[in-house]
Amino acid sequence: MVVVAGTVGILLVAAVLGLVRLYTAPDDASVAAVSDLLYFCAVGIVVMGALAVGSSIVFDVASIAALIGILATIALSRILTRGRR
Repeated sequence: MVVVAGTVGILLVAAVLGLVRLYTAPDDASVAAVSDLLYFCAVGIVVMGALAVGSSIVFDVASIAALIGILATIALSRILTRGRR
């Protein structure tokens, strides 16, 4: 339980630092990267909460959420680069 609480604490610190960076980001690419960080911090906190209570269904939902997050990041990077590789 101590490990879960420590992990949630670290993820919360990362999310707060990400929020600070979100307001000071100079361009759209930085905003996209920080929003991706915040999304995955939220997924990690949900997974740690599921681990604390012993719920197994949340891990499946978190896997799907992580896949959607990765696909959204790829799509946004393609939009920002206007399709160039």
